[in-house]
Amino acid sequence: MTGLHSRPTPLDQADGLRRLFAHARVRFVPVVSNPHVAFGGVLLERLCTAFAEHGKHTLVVDSGERSPMHAEMATMELAECVETLSSHVSYLAARSLPIKFVDTHGSTASFLQMASDAAPYADVILIHASASDLCRMFAKSEARPLLLADDRPQSVTHAYAGMKLMTQRADLVVHDLLLSAAPTSPRAERIAMQLATCADDFLGAVLRDWVHIDPATDANEVPTPSLRRWARDTLQPHFGAAIDITSSNHGAHSNAPAMN
Repeated sequence: MTGLHSRPTPLDQADGLRRLFAHARVRFVPVVSNPHVAFGGVLLERLCTAFAEHGKHTLVVDSGERSPMHAEMATMELAECVETLSSHVSYLAARSLPIKFVDTHGSTASFLQMASDAAPYADVILIHASASDLCRMFAKSEARPLLLADDRPQSVTHAYAGMKLMTQRADLVVHDLLLSAAPTSPRAERIAMQLATCADDFLGAVLRDWVHIDPATDANEVPTPSLRRWARDTLQPHFGAAIDITSSNHGAHSNAPAMN
């Protein structure tokens, strides 16, 4: 990727992000952090395992509400802060880091370039961050945020709130869901269907796909068919492609049914 300063001045706030998505070899995957999900780290590990099955190296940029704080030198020597966990996974503690790269338009899209430059060997970069942080990084792009939830009401409500924020503030209207629940959970499918219905009825958004993960499984176990399908689709060339951006009004309602 060429440096940001060698490019023409962006025509609008999202122009640089469109260029990054259009030409980058790396796949940026926004993962919406959810502090109410138990075993959230296991879910991220399962994602890395799914990508590793395709021979991809994943950099996890961990910037969620409960993630480790970024190192002091991260704003100057980001590459020095990347930790290698295995032959297929690297890790960057990054809580409160993206906002350090905010521009005058309120965008932190340049942080994506910095993360990619810090780990040029990474094929996939998981950006695990709050919905508000992801709005600043991926606004009006073709990104497809991945929501995290388990089968407890508080976590599902938080996931819905994140979807609502990204739809209304950043025009990110297509989402996926990674749902942590025991294989015998009677609520898992109902939760996914309820989120999909609320997305359509109240936000004009789409829950495109959902994956059920058993949090008790070992991170290195073979991915389930649904997780394997999701990872394969995410790695397709169309994921993260550039798009024409137009203003739209999704007509979101101010209230939504409570999540049960």
